[in-house]
Amino acid sequence: MTHKELSYEDLAIVPSDVYEQMGYREQWPDEATCRETDAILQEVRALLRPRLCFTVVYGTLDMELNQLTIQDTTFDIGKIIARQLRGSEAFALFVATSGTEFEQYQQQLKTKGDMVRIFIADALGSVIAEKCADRMELLLQLSIDKLQWKHTNRFSPGYCGWHVSQQQRLFPLLGEKEPCGVHLTDSSLMVPIKSVSGIVGVGKNVRRLDYTCGLCDFKNCYKRRLKLAK
Repeated sequence: MTHKELSYEDLAIVPSDVYEQMGYREQWPDEATCRETDAILQEVRALLRPRLCFTVVYGTLDMELNQLTIQDTTFDIGKIIARQLRGSEAFALFVATSGTEFEQYQQQLKTKGDMVRIFIADALGSVIAEKCADRMELLLQLSIDKLQWKHTNRFSPGYCGWHVSQQQRLFPLLGEKEPCGVHLTDSSLMVPIKSVSGIVGVGKNVRRLDYTCGLCDFKNCYKRRLKLAK
């Protein structure tokens, strides 16, 4: 298992990342919201401790049943993900999280009841988690370069037809009770909430493609929102 703790600087967050996550497209928010966003970015700079971990394992992909089996665990990943993972020689299982420190910061804002700041911090938390997952992909690629392997897009339970409840099957395969300090509730919600988990295919003959938003009907997917913003 590869572990990495990141800093705020590692993520290279800029205000526009947060604005896009908040839903602003054609124009940025008003001046007051921009000031609050800048203030929150400064507040989290020192406290932020995002973390990532991943492990590469072998598995079997059944294209007829759209299932992935790793060890004795079978995932019903759906046809969209199965097609994207086709040709994989192994699979990286990962968790990336904004961290408990950021979760505590969010809780403090909720206690104060400032809805504008709560909204901005919620968007920022999503940005942190996704940028942390982006860094995971970079580190994963470095680890497989020696094999001349490439990697696919990352895919998470809850998206593209893969039911979120299968988080319960994914986490035990990571070999730790709480990978990166993240644990699952009985309803398969990750805590800290601003966390990402999933699978990446690796091998010589795989490709990292554009996310197939046209084939997926999950309207709140962050990849769909980012695509529409471009």
